[in-house]
Amino acid sequence: MSAPTEETQAPDLLYSEAEDDLRAAVRSLLAGRCDAPTVLARVESDTPYDPQLWRALAAGIGTAGLLVPEKLGGQGAGHREAAVVLEELGRSVAPAPYLTSAVVATETLLALAALDGPVVELLGDLATGRRIAVLAVPFAAPAPAAAQPAGVVAGAVQGMVTGVADAAAADVLLVPTTDGLYAVETGSAGVTVEPLVSLDLTRPLATVNLAGAAGTRLADGASAVSAVRRGLLAGAGLLASEQLGLAEWCLTETVRYTRERHQFNRPVGSFQSLKHRMAQLWLEVVSARAAARNAADALATGSPDTPLAVAVAQAYCSKVAVHAAEECIQLHGGIGMTWEHPAHLYLKRAKADSIAYGTAGHHREAIAELVELPAP
Repeated sequence: MSAPTEETQAPDLLYSEAEDDLRAAVRSLLAGRCDAPTVLARVESDTPYDPQLWRALAAGIGTAGLLVPEKLGGQGAGHREAAVVLEELGRSVAPAPYLTSAVVATETLLALAALDGPVVELLGDLATGRRIAVLAVPFAAPAPAAAQPAGVVAGAVQGMVTGVADAAAADVLLVPTTDGLYAVETGSAGVTVEPLVSLDLTRPLATVNLAGAAGTRLADGASAVSAVRRGLLAGAGLLASEQLGLAEWCLTETVRYTRERHQFNRPVGSFQSLKHRMAQLWLEVVSARAAARNAADALATGSPDTPLAVAVAQAYCSKVAVHAAEECIQLHGGIGMTWEHPAHLYLKRAKADSIAYGTAGHHREAIAELVELPAP
């Protein structure tokens, strides 16, 4: 194999010192304000979002503006740093609208052809955590074509979108329509957000009803489709980092528990069959880390192989996260089946993530098309 040329540099999969420092700050915050008992209590009370946690995460540490250039009020960092934040959010299954607002909505706005007044103002608000925006598409939508159920009649937005993640926490909805992309305030007349009974209670879904809602047109049809496509691509790519963090927690917690749990006067983790299962899971998690980091690096560098890197990461990481969560529950035995243990939160998040922004099967089909091979 020939050495990488200047045009095709090898991806950097290692974490920088700045990324390690960011991880430490986010992990410390989540350990103090979003530990397992806290998350369990919040989801059981039907109020999963913690405004104080979001302010500390978004504004206090400055993670909401990682993707936003400094001239627009952000941190001017990139997707690698955002991926580190999502790893930690996945590790704690934190109910925070970071993926939907600070990644997907923000990336959609940044991809617009014209960064003018309303767009710049909204980006500044998102970067500082003052406001939360959500792209009004189904969480399972893999492409912009599946994300344009709304229309515009006499300048007002009409339509219904179901399965929108974090819509209940949003201040602004970015609504793709047949006429372009509109920003609609959730508190304005004609906007109704109806919560759904979601599998993953840490990332609630909702149905958004728009009945003649007033909105600000941010882009025309062609520009809107391109921007939504970019937002969903970034969301899928960095979702892999969330799935990685989730899988790492499940593996670490399972290893810890099987060392402490004894049967026949021996730690259950010393049984050969369980050793093999955890070793196999470790190999999967290591591979998932490589795939997720490759996707984040491709997004950060604007690599022409970004669609392929994202598809590979999602096709692999979604399955690893589900497997890790399933093994975590099973190897914890009876305690793993209880509501008091957080393992079920990780399985539900992993299952919900596995169909977000396209299923593994959808991404495998994308890989086949990109490399011009027959689809499985």
